[in-house]
Amino acid sequence: MTEELKDQSQQAVAEDENHIIQERRAKLAKLRENGIAFPNDFRRTDLFGDLRASWGEKTAEEIEAANVQVAVSGRMMLKRVMGKAAFATVRDFTGEMQYFLSPADCGEESFKAFKTFDLGDIVAAKGTLFRTRRGELSVRVKELRLITKSIRPLPEKHKGLQDIEARCRQRYVDLIMNEDSRKRFEVRSKVVSAIRDFMNKHRFMEVETPMLNPIPGGANAKPFITHHNALDIDQYLRIAPELYLKRLVVGGFERVYEVNRCFRNEGIDTRHNPEFTTIEFYCTYWTYKDQMEYTEELLRSVAVAATGSAVISYQGTTIDLSKPFARLTPQQAIRKYAPQYTEENLRDEAFLRSELVRLKAPQPEWVGLGALVMALFEEVAESKLIEPTFIVDYPVEISPLARANDSNPELTDRFELFIYGRETANGFSELNDPDDQASRFKAQADAKSHGDDEAMFYDADFIRALEYGLPPTAGCGIGIDRFVMLLTDAASIREVLLFPALRPE
Repeated sequence: MTEELKDQSQQAVAEDENHIIQERRAKLAKLRENGIAFPNDFRRTDLFGDLRASWGEKTAEEIEAANVQVAVSGRMMLKRVMGKAAFATVRDFTGEMQYFLSPADCGEESFKAFKTFDLGDIVAAKGTLFRTRRGELSVRVKELRLITKSIRPLPEKHKGLQDIEARCRQRYVDLIMNEDSRKRFEVRSKVVSAIRDFMNKHRFMEVETPMLNPIPGGANAKPFITHHNALDIDQYLRIAPELYLKRLVVGGFERVYEVNRCFRNEGIDTRHNPEFTTIEFYCTYWTYKDQMEYTEELLRSVAVAATGSAVISYQGTTIDLSKPFARLTPQQAIRKYAPQYTEENLRDEAFLRSELVRLKAPQPEWVGLGALVMALFEEVAESKLIEPTFIVDYPVEISPLARANDSNPELTDRFELFIYGRETANGFSELNDPDDQASRFKAQADAKSHGDDEAMFYDADFIRALEYGLPPTAGCGIGIDRFVMLLTDAASIREVLLFPALRPE
């Protein structure tokens, strides 16, 4: 279709929609005149899903003998008028059910009014449960009421709302029309509930920490900046809750977690949204190895609780969370997935810089060998980590909050979990030496002075907290959005966020 024909088609659709809206507004005007627009005195006593659960397997004779009286309401999705009988498919938040109407049951006036109702209207009914000749569990309507008039028409049933951006922008319509979207967000809700259940079962305490921070900390990221008028200070939207959670561990809450919203003023793509949801949790007397085992058990348990299985299908690929997760160092991952590189290559800073130039990968001038190895890992190995894989032994220079390895102080006791080539979790043994942490903060401040706008600020209060004594602790953060993407086979993070960031219309 040419652009001209496309524009003409869109204009025709818009004109048709405007005509429908005008017709519906005229109907609403009559309801207002009669004083029956948007009533608020109907009390629903029954839900469609519950009725199906109780009576779905009963025979027509059993249902009739029970004389089940119901008061139900929902959005009308389908309507059929056939002479002296009419049917409507109505949906509430638990499912769908059919209304059966006839003048003999609901009266001539109600039946006549029903003929003027439109798809999308919220329609309440009182009546008797029965099974039709075709076996469909239905409500024989005795009383009918229009609860809410829908002014805008729903998209065509079979076409739905197909444009992805339109679905995200008008999520309310998407949820009305697309069962897959509704199920995806139901799974998301189950994921968050299952995470909380798992954490609580292991004696973690849920806490809340500030979203407005005087200093952004806990991650390397570019923050959003705002201004507090009463205090006359700039503040930053939280990029991670880590430093506050570790302050609570210092205070004696030895197992804490927070399901939190974080904000990062960075790019938007299929894996990134400016605001996103994570869980961070901390436990004293654990190491990063304990956290890896716990994280593996947590994700496996949540997958089963939310979907019924630890084996998932994502974008045509089967991913088995029931098997032990692999563990590799960055160098091992590079050698496994890009065997053209030798161990000598990965120890040669000049080679790594030239190779990153060839690959057109970013490489700030002030980084050292460890960061260069990680940059190469991201280019040649990360996307190939399809099955769950822990990457361990991260360099100190890119891990400013992680404890240095006792046998190799150039590395940290840190891991990142990758599934389908995406970072899903990040954890480490926490750095609890205040002097070491202060020097790491100073190095970050130096990087910021060289132009790294994602480097951390120096947090003097956090150093003061560490000086009171942080027990040996391990922490972990898991990206809930990305994990839900995996469990619901969503190609883009926008599909698992009810209201993702979009440009204004």
